[in-house]
Amino acid sequence: MRYNFGQVNERKFSFVAKARYFFIFSIIITILGIGTLAIFGLNYGVDFRAGSSVDIALKKDLSGQKDAIEKYLGDSGFGKPGLTVGSNRVTLRFNDVLTDAKEKELKAGFAEKFDKGASFEVNTVDTEIAKELQTNALKAVLVASIGIVIYVSIRFEWRFAVAAIVALLHDAFIVISLFSIFRLEVNLPFIVAVLTIIGYSINDTIVIFDRIRENLRFAKLKTSADVANVVNESIWQTLTRSINTVMTVVVAALCLLIFGSVSIKLFSLAILFGLISGAYSSIFIASPLWLLLKNKQKPKAAVKSPAAS
Repeated sequence: MRYNFGQVNERKFSFVAKARYFFIFSIIITILGIGTLAIFGLNYGVDFRAGSSVDIALKKDLSGQKDAIEKYLGDSGFGKPGLTVGSNRVTLRFNDVLTDAKEKELKAGFAEKFDKGASFEVNTVDTEIAKELQTNALKAVLVASIGIVIYVSIRFEWRFAVAAIVALLHDAFIVISLFSIFRLEVNLPFIVAVLTIIGYSINDTIVIFDRIRENLRFAKLKTSADVANVVNESIWQTLTRSINTVMTVVVAALCLLIFGSVSIKLFSLAILFGLISGAYSSIFIASPLWLLLKNKQKPKAAVKSPAAS
């Protein structure tokens, strides 16, 4: 199907004409994120720091006894570990590795005082393993990003690849910053969520890029304003698909967040943050950024696009 790109449709919102404001907004969010990470850092879970994690499956409902559990732990010499209490599960996060004697004492004391039918799962991570997991997590994100750059460069061109990777890093950084601001625990499921977000975001971005490439084949391009018009029309043509896709996945992620177990709630929350950020970057950041890069190869006498004005 061929489209007429001869004139800009003034009745439609122009994504490229307003791109400057979206870029400024994203830059502000990025600066705030850097500030929060510099001041607060990340709240690493046991997966990324030395310590022990104790997951207790309950036969009784202890959701109203969080204070009693905290008092018991303090009186028994276990200090103040991270504590999450659900209707059928209690999760403890210790900054230090529990010795065998302490582990047995915890199991026996908790079972006697709160729930004799409780079952325990203890996971311990030492300092070396924690550092290795941190390194491997960074490698996973880096390798995924490099793979995406190579794929997009081969399928499209390097400008599309640069725009795509900037959008992906934007999405990942937004999620990381929000977890830092709200002091949410960063663990291995969080890394899985970030990689999932990267995969979802690049898929949404590629759909728009593919439409831009297709429309460029049929458009008569004389000035950079014509290219801007193609980009704007391409975003509008894929907008319904992008919104429908993100809303469908948001509903699924919300259900996991509300009805899922405690162990996947933070994963679901990270996915929700990433879905919103991914939809925003695919529509408002990636394509206008490609246009900005594309215009850099134009002669100086060429008419500037709305995104560059």
